Amino acid sequence: MNNSRGFTLIEILVAMAISLIMLFAIGAAIESASRSAGGIERKVTAQQDVRAALELMAMEIRMASYNPILPSNNALWLNPAACAGAGSPLWKGVQVATANSISVEMDISDGAGGDGQGALTENNEIISYNYVSAGADRVITRNTNCGGAQPFLGDFAASGNPRTVRVINSDLGIPVFRYFDGQENPWAIDTAAGVNTAQIPNIRMIEITLAVETDEINPDTKQRRRMIYSTREILRNH
Repeated sequence: MNNSRGFTLIEILVAMAISLIMLFAIGAAIESASRSAGGIERKVTAQQDVRAALELMAMEIRMASYNPILPSNNALWLNPAACAGAGSPLWKGVQVATANSISVEMDISDGAGGDGQGALTENNEIISYNYVSAGADRVITRNTNCGGAQPFLGDFAASGNPRTVRVINSDLGIPVFRYFDGQENPWAIDTAAGVNTAQIPNIRMIEITLAVETDEINPDTKQRRRMIYSTREILRNH
């Protein structure tokens, strides 16, 4: 007599339920890992962008007031608003210095691979950085030789371009630029007048701080990832 028997309906339903639960758990784990990997990738991209921007800003600001040919020629420095006309001779190669903007000038090329020609006519000899935080914009712009401000770190909200980061110094109350004299004493920005210009000739060190957040929201934390990078540069030529 054959006493073998198959599975009951209840046993089959229980097995199916367990299988569905396992499949759901595996799918959730895969989705979570994918979100985490995407978040890490966005953070790494943002870190690379910020570090590269900070390095270039530091390098260019470090060269402010470089003038190998005519070190006593105060007429060399120009008004950065028009890249023409005499700038303030006492300010030398730092013609704008506020909490959110800076313009530096340097005589670095003669167009033939040499240093200096006694005129700021070559590319990248007048450089302006400006932090734009109006409305939805959170961007650092860069302007070379009055060629027009271009997005440098981040982008304008209206551009429609993807933004890896948003610069949030204004949200955190952190100035992009701080200025120090030879004894590392900081001097305050006069927000009513824009800047305490009387102290510009005394600048010997500039602190650059970039506070950023990823433009995309982290799906796990529902928050944007925030990072702050800072460096100080000594102005040896100023």
